[in-house]
Amino acid sequence: MRFKDEVVIVTGAGGAMGKAIVKKFTDDGAKAVIVDIKEELARKTKDALGLDDEHGFCQAADISDEQSVKDLIKTVFDRYGRIDHLVNLAGISGPSARTEDYSFADTKRVFEVNVFGTFLMMQNVLPIMQKQKKGAIVNFGSVSGMFGYPYEISYGASKAAIIFMTKNAANENGGNGVRVNCISPGWVNTAMMKSILESYKDVGIENSSDNVTLGPMNRPGEPEEMANVVAFLCSDEASYVNGSNWLVDGGMTLG
Repeated sequence: MRFKDEVVIVTGAGGAMGKAIVKKFTDDGAKAVIVDIKEELARKTKDALGLDDEHGFCQAADISDEQSVKDLIKTVFDRYGRIDHLVNLAGISGPSARTEDYSFADTKRVFEVNVFGTFLMMQNVLPIMQKQKKGAIVNFGSVSGMFGYPYEISYGASKAAIIFMTKNAANENGGNGVRVNCISPGWVNTAMMKSILESYKDVGIENSSDNVTLGPMNRPGEPEEMANVVAFLCSDEASYVNGSNWLVDGGMTLG
Protein backbone atom coordinates (compact mmCIF):
# COMPACT_ATOMS: atom_id res chain seq x y z
CA MET A 1 0.00 0.00 0.00
CA ARG A 2 1.50 3.31 -1.13
CA PHE A 3 0.06 5.45 1.67
CA LYS A 4 -0.24 3.01 4.59
CA ASP A 5 -0.94 4.93 7.82
CA GLU A 6 -0.10 8.26 6.16
CA VAL A 7 -2.40 11.24 6.77
CA VAL A 8 -3.98 13.15 3.90
CA ILE A 9 -6.16 16.24 4.14
CA VAL A 10 -8.61 16.70 1.28
CA THR A 11 -10.53 19.97 1.16
CA GLY A 12 -13.79 20.23 -0.75
CA ALA A 13 -14.12 16.52 -0.15
CA GLY A 14 -17.91 16.35 -0.07
CA GLY A 15 -18.34 16.32 -3.85
CA ALA A 16 -17.76 13.66 -6.49
CA MET A 17 -14.14 14.53 -7.11
CA GLY A 18 -13.36 14.78 -3.41
CA LYS A 19 -14.95 11.38 -2.83
CA ALA A 20 -12.86 9.86 -5.63
CA ILE A 21 -9.66 11.33 -4.17
CA VAL A 22 -10.45 10.16 -0.64
CA LYS A 23 -11.24 6.68 -1.98
CA LYS A 24 -7.97 6.52 -3.92
CA PHE A 25 -5.92 7.37 -0.83
CA THR A 26 -7.83 5.22 1.67
CA ASP A 27 -7.81 2.24 -0.70
CA ASP A 28 -4.03 2.61 -0.54
CA GLY A 29 -3.98 2.63 3.27
CA ALA A 30 -4.15 6.35 4.09
CA LYS A 31 -6.00 8.03 6.92
CA ALA A 32 -8.11 10.75 5.29
CA VAL A 33 -9.22 14.00 6.85
CA ILE A 34 -12.38 14.76 4.91
CA VAL A 35 -12.95 18.53 4.90
CA ASP A 36 -15.85 20.57 3.60
CA ILE A 37 -17.66 23.78 4.51
CA LYS A 38 -20.31 21.71 6.34
CA GLU A 39 -19.62 18.52 8.24
CA GLU A 40 -22.64 16.78 6.74
CA LEU A 41 -21.08 17.15 3.28
CA ALA A 42 -17.88 15.54 4.51
CA ARG A 43 -19.90 12.81 6.21
CA LYS A 44 -21.60 11.94 2.93
CA THR A 45 -18.22 10.99 1.50
CA LYS A 46 -17.24 9.03 4.59
CA ASP A 47 -20.52 7.11 4.65
CA ALA A 48 -20.49 6.44 0.90
CA LEU A 49 -17.02 4.89 1.21
CA GLY A 50 -17.79 2.99 4.43
CA LEU A 51 -14.79 4.43 6.29
CA ASP A 52 -14.21 4.06 10.02
CA ASP A 53 -13.40 7.10 12.19
CA GLU A 54 -9.65 6.59 11.92
CA HIS A 55 -9.58 6.46 8.14
CA GLY A 56 -12.37 8.97 7.53
CA PHE A 57 -12.11 11.88 9.97
CA CYS A 58 -14.76 14.47 9.02
CA GLN A 59 -14.15 18.14 9.68
CA ALA A 60 -16.06 21.29 8.81
CA ALA A 61 -13.88 24.27 7.88
CA ASP A 62 -14.16 27.51 5.96
CA ILE A 63 -10.83 27.60 4.14
CA SER A 64 -11.27 31.30 3.35
CA ASP A 65 -11.21 32.09 7.09
CA GLU A 66 -7.78 32.18 8.72
CA GLN A 67 -8.87 31.08 12.19
CA SER A 68 -10.96 28.25 10.78
CA VAL A 69 -7.92 26.93 8.91
CA LYS A 70 -5.66 27.25 11.96
CA ASP A 71 -8.20 25.38 14.10
CA LEU A 72 -8.50 22.65 11.46
CA ILE A 73 -4.76 22.04 11.21
CA LYS A 74 -4.36 22.03 15.00
CA THR A 75 -7.18 19.50 15.35
CA VAL A 76 -5.64 17.23 12.72
CA PHE A 77 -2.13 17.44 14.13
CA ASP A 78 -3.33 16.87 17.71
CA ARG A 79 -5.16 13.75 16.52
CA TYR A 80 -2.55 12.18 14.24
CA GLY A 81 0.75 13.90 15.06
CA ARG A 82 1.58 14.25 11.38
CA ILE A 83 0.29 15.48 8.02
CA ASP A 84 1.78 13.73 5.01
CA HIS A 85 -0.32 15.01 2.13
CA LEU A 86 -2.54 17.99 1.43
CA VAL A 87 -4.95 18.12 -1.51
CA ASN A 88 -6.36 21.61 -2.01
CA LEU A 89 -9.45 20.74 -4.01
CA ALA A 90 -11.97 23.17 -2.49
CA GLY A 91 -13.02 25.93 -4.83
CA ILE A 92 -15.96 27.76 -6.36
CA SER A 93 -16.64 28.67 -9.97
CA GLY A 94 -18.45 31.95 -9.45
CA PRO A 95 -21.03 33.20 -11.96
CA SER A 96 -20.69 33.23 -15.73
CA ALA A 97 -20.49 36.82 -16.91
CA ARG A 98 -18.64 39.16 -19.23
CA THR A 99 -15.85 41.15 -17.59
CA GLU A 100 -17.80 44.40 -17.51
CA ASP A 101 -20.78 42.63 -15.92
CA TYR A 102 -18.84 40.63 -13.32
CA SER A 103 -19.44 42.13 -9.88
CA PHE A 104 -16.60 43.07 -7.58
CA ALA A 105 -18.30 41.18 -4.75
CA ASP A 106 -18.36 37.96 -6.80
CA THR A 107 -14.73 38.44 -7.79
CA LYS A 108 -13.67 38.91 -4.17
CA ARG A 109 -15.54 35.78 -3.09
CA VAL A 110 -13.95 33.64 -5.82
CA PHE A 111 -10.50 34.83 -4.74
CA GLU A 112 -11.27 34.38 -1.04
CA VAL A 113 -12.06 30.70 -1.52
CA ASN A 114 -9.84 29.64 -4.40
CA VAL A 115 -6.70 31.73 -3.87
CA PHE A 116 -6.68 32.72 -0.22
CA GLY A 117 -8.07 29.34 0.85
CA THR A 118 -5.29 27.49 -0.98
CA PHE A 119 -2.73 29.90 0.46
CA LEU A 120 -3.99 29.52 4.03
CA MET A 121 -3.97 25.74 3.85
CA MET A 122 -0.41 25.67 2.52
CA GLN A 123 0.76 28.31 4.98
CA ASN A 124 -0.43 26.29 7.97
CA VAL A 125 0.53 22.81 6.75
CA LEU A 126 4.01 23.58 5.41
CA PRO A 127 5.70 24.05 8.82
CA ILE A 128 4.53 20.58 9.88
CA MET A 129 5.79 18.97 6.68
CA GLN A 130 9.07 20.86 6.93
CA LYS A 131 9.69 19.47 10.42
CA GLN A 132 8.90 15.98 9.14
CA LYS A 133 11.27 16.59 6.19
CA LYS A 134 8.65 14.96 3.99
CA GLY A 135 5.31 15.88 2.52
CA ALA A 136 3.41 16.43 -0.69
CA ILE A 137 0.90 19.11 -1.60
CA VAL A 138 -1.32 19.05 -4.68
CA ASN A 139 -3.20 22.20 -5.60
CA PHE A 140 -5.99 22.50 -8.15
CA GLY A 141 -5.52 24.87 -11.04
CA SER A 142 -7.55 24.63 -14.23
CA VAL A 143 -7.20 25.01 -17.96
CA SER A 144 -9.16 28.22 -17.32
CA GLY A 145 -6.11 29.49 -15.46
CA MET A 146 -3.89 28.89 -18.50
CA PHE A 147 -6.05 29.99 -21.40
CA GLY A 148 -8.60 32.78 -21.77
CA TYR A 149 -11.89 30.93 -21.44
CA PRO A 150 -14.84 33.34 -21.88
CA TYR A 151 -17.18 34.36 -19.06
CA GLU A 152 -14.78 33.16 -16.35
CA ILE A 153 -12.52 36.14 -15.68
CA SER A 154 -12.44 35.74 -11.91
CA TYR A 155 -12.35 31.94 -11.88
CA GLY A 156 -9.63 31.84 -14.53
CA ALA A 157 -7.57 34.51 -12.78
CA SER A 158 -7.91 32.69 -9.45
CA LYS A 159 -6.70 29.43 -10.98
CA ALA A 160 -3.75 31.19 -12.64
CA ALA A 161 -2.81 32.54 -9.22
CA ILE A 162 -2.94 29.04 -7.74
CA ILE A 163 -0.67 27.66 -10.47
CA PHE A 164 1.96 30.28 -9.72
CA MET A 165 1.59 30.03 -5.93
CA THR A 166 2.37 26.35 -6.47
CA LYS A 167 5.58 27.23 -8.29
CA ASN A 168 6.65 29.70 -5.60
CA ALA A 169 6.08 27.24 -2.77
CA ALA A 170 7.77 24.43 -4.71
CA ASN A 171 10.85 26.56 -5.26
CA GLU A 172 11.08 27.38 -1.56
CA ASN A 173 10.61 23.81 -0.36
CA GLY A 174 12.10 21.48 -2.96
CA GLY A 175 15.28 20.95 -0.98
CA ASN A 176 13.67 20.04 2.34
CA GLY A 177 11.68 16.96 1.38
CA VAL A 178 8.41 18.77 0.69
CA ARG A 179 7.06 18.76 -2.86
CA VAL A 180 4.33 21.05 -4.18
CA ASN A 181 2.57 20.39 -7.48
CA CYS A 182 -0.63 21.31 -9.25
CA ILE A 183 -3.09 19.69 -11.62
CA SER A 184 -5.19 21.62 -14.13
CA PRO A 185 -8.28 19.69 -15.22
CA GLY A 186 -10.41 20.50 -18.21
CA TRP A 187 -14.10 19.68 -18.07
CA VAL A 188 -14.85 17.04 -15.43
CA ASN A 189 -18.16 15.25 -14.96
CA THR A 190 -19.18 16.82 -11.64
CA ALA A 191 -21.94 18.95 -10.15
CA MET A 192 -19.74 22.01 -10.72
CA MET A 193 -19.62 21.29 -14.45
CA LYS A 194 -23.39 21.00 -14.56
CA SER A 195 -23.85 24.29 -12.67
CA ILE A 196 -21.43 26.10 -15.01
CA LEU A 197 -23.26 24.83 -18.08
CA GLU A 198 -26.55 25.96 -16.58
CA SER A 199 -25.09 29.40 -15.79
CA TYR A 200 -24.25 29.96 -19.46
CA LYS A 201 -27.91 30.85 -19.92
CA ASP A 202 -27.10 34.04 -17.96
CA VAL A 203 -24.94 35.21 -20.85
CA GLY A 204 -27.44 34.20 -23.51
CA ILE A 205 -26.06 30.75 -24.39
CA GLU A 206 -29.04 28.41 -24.46
CA ASN A 207 -27.05 25.50 -25.93
CA SER A 208 -24.18 25.05 -23.48
CA SER A 209 -22.18 22.97 -25.97
CA ASP A 210 -21.61 26.21 -27.91
CA ASN A 211 -19.13 27.25 -25.20
CA VAL A 212 -17.64 23.84 -24.37
CA THR A 213 -14.45 22.47 -25.87
CA LEU A 214 -13.87 18.80 -25.06
CA GLY A 215 -10.91 18.11 -27.32
CA PRO A 216 -9.97 14.96 -29.24
CA MET A 217 -11.26 12.51 -26.63
CA ASN A 218 -14.69 14.12 -27.02
CA ARG A 219 -15.80 13.62 -23.44
CA PRO A 220 -15.35 15.22 -20.03
CA GLY A 221 -12.99 13.61 -17.56
CA GLU A 222 -14.24 11.49 -14.70
CA PRO A 223 -13.47 12.27 -11.04
CA GLU A 224 -11.53 9.00 -10.71
CA GLU A 225 -9.21 10.09 -13.52
CA MET A 226 -8.30 13.23 -11.58
CA ALA A 227 -7.83 11.18 -8.41
CA ASN A 228 -5.34 8.90 -10.18
CA VAL A 229 -3.10 11.85 -11.04
CA VAL A 230 -3.38 13.40 -7.58
CA ALA A 231 -2.37 10.13 -5.92
CA PHE A 232 0.58 9.71 -8.28
CA LEU A 233 1.85 13.22 -7.50
CA CYS A 234 1.67 12.50 -3.77
CA SER A 235 3.36 9.12 -4.06
CA ASP A 236 7.05 8.27 -3.91
CA GLU A 237 6.77 7.36 -7.59
CA ALA A 238 6.71 11.12 -8.22
CA SER A 239 9.69 11.81 -5.95
CA TYR A 240 11.38 14.03 -8.57
CA VAL A 241 8.24 15.92 -9.58
CA ASN A 242 8.14 19.38 -7.98
CA GLY A 243 6.66 22.69 -9.08
CA SER A 244 4.83 21.15 -12.01
CA ASN A 245 1.38 21.88 -13.39
CA TRP A 246 -0.14 18.74 -14.88
CA LEU A 247 -2.72 19.28 -17.59
CA VAL A 248 -5.41 16.61 -17.15
CA ASP A 249 -7.75 17.66 -19.91
CA GLY A 250 -7.97 14.84 -22.46
CA GLY A 251 -6.18 17.05 -24.96
CA MET A 252 -8.76 19.83 -24.74
CA THR A 253 -6.06 22.50 -24.99
CA LEU A 254 -4.41 21.09 -28.09
CA GLY A 255 -6.44 23.48 -30.18
